[in-house]
Amino acid sequence: MIDALLSVAFVVQALRVAVPYALAAVGGALSERAGVVDLALEGKLLAGAFCAAAVAYATGSAAAGALAGAAGGAVLAALYGAVAIRLRADQIVAGVAVNLLAAGVTRVLLKRLFGSASSTPAVPALAANVVVEPLFWLACAAVAVAHVAVAHTPFGLRLRAAGEHPDAARSAGVSVDRVRWAAVLASGTAAGFGGAWLALSNAGFVADMSGGRGYVALAAVIMGRWRPAAAALACVAFAVAEAMQLQLQAAGVGLPSELVQTLPYALTIVALAGFIGRSRAPAALGRE
Repeated sequence: MIDALLSVAFVVQALRVAVPYALAAVGGALSERAGVVDLALEGKLLAGAFCAAAVAYATGSAAAGALAGAAGGAVLAALYGAVAIRLRADQIVAGVAVNLLAAGVTRVLLKRLFGSASSTPAVPALAANVVVEPLFWLACAAVAVAHVAVAHTPFGLRLRAAGEHPDAARSAGVSVDRVRWAAVLASGTAAGFGGAWLALSNAGFVADMSGGRGYVALAAVIMGRWRPAAAALACVAFAVAEAMQLQLQAAGVGLPSELVQTLPYALTIVALAGFIGRSRAPAALGRE
């Protein structure tokens, strides 16, 4: 069993599992650094997964599906932005509502377009070897770009100001709403790509296939103290736990499968218990 966990195949599996978590977490870090609570990550992943599968099935192209997934996540993010930024609704309530909307709409469209309540037909899949898959390298680039943008660019300075001291930013001539819109749309695009990875790596969409990954990604944002690169690294830890869970199930270690399946979520709870008290959220998170 130890040999299996140290194998190249295990590392590749963990990297494959990490991609949707990391993309959602990078998007969540950007949104929350701008002061917008991003509970809607789960819905963005789900919308991205459905759009990716539907377009890949219609066009026969995984690349077209990936772009459609990003667009689906961005559209849902725009809806969330309209409610949370434009209409000043409670961001936590709006995020939960967007997640419920995504779950309901994808099920309705699944039935209408594919005549199934559970899954789409098989669609073009991503490359089996994660290292040669362009979308994997796009995810790595997204982490690097987000890190540099937040820490070392004028836009990053405005982003941090919008999340920490929005009134001071406004007095300096910064359009806080515009910065928050940019962050929310970037979050939707990144999470949409994450959803596309979920659907295309599994050669199809399954109802509710996001499976709580958006919430785990949000936990990674907190663990990473709202820094994109650190949040992505936290996601790798969660991915290792999930890959280990899959290995344990395949090895038949004698534990109940339901217990083994809780491993990634148990790690999330333990990690949050250790980090949340020591993490300081952006001062204006969730406020106008």
